[in-house]
Amino acid sequence: MAGSKVLVFGGTGPAGNCLLRELLHRNHQTLAYARNTAKIPNDLKENPLLEVVQGELGDADAVAAATFQARVIISLLGPNTIRGFEPSTYTDFYRVLFGAMRQHGVKRIFAMGTLSIADPDDVFSLKRLFIVGLVRTVVNPAYQLITAVGRLFVDEAHDLDWTVYRIAGIPGGSDEASWKQDREDGETFEGYVGQQGWTASQKRGALTRWLVDAVEDGKTRWIRKMPAISRLAGSVEHA
Repeated sequence: MAGSKVLVFGGTGPAGNCLLRELLHRNHQTLAYARNTAKIPNDLKENPLLEVVQGELGDADAVAAATFQARVIISLLGPNTIRGFEPSTYTDFYRVLFGAMRQHGVKRIFAMGTLSIADPDDVFSLKRLFIVGLVRTVVNPAYQLITAVGRLFVDEAHDLDWTVYRIAGIPGGSDEASWKQDREDGETFEGYVGQQGWTASQKRGALTRWLVDAVEDGKTRWIRKMPAISRLAGSVEHA
């Protein structure tokens, strides 16, 4: 049976720190699974709503133990360097995670993707063509990784309630002041690339605001789909 916590993978990066801040701000019991727990700021670790556990992505027992406590999972995992990572680390991790979710009855997961993953409902966009072409040329291993993750969800997670949310640029800071400011940065577009209102960036704080909205309302319209998430064109900063 599913647990009671929001389980976060990838919580040690800037976007992950913002996500933890948003979850705690909204009083969610949260479990952060991290390879390097020192990357989570002390002000977050001191919050009684947050539990931090150390574990490797390839440790199936540790991943299963964390999943046992979860009711929903958010993953911000992805390469944080241009070179020096093994793409199979991430695809193998998701296979382990899928098994743990099935074992413990956890159905819902939101996993990060990028514009490198194409969707049949996308509309042609020169901006996307340029961005993906640049990534494919300059950081091809990252391109291969992200597209492989997208295929993996489609091919091997058909019995789970997954959403791969596709992002582009996510500027902004991860300290408390930056997160507070950035989470008010306009409305969020959720749909497909090239549709009216889509842009190619969103502040980290605003992205994590959307992710916690997703935890709270389920975003059931996006189950087994890959929406593009960005700042809504023309939207204004929240008052």
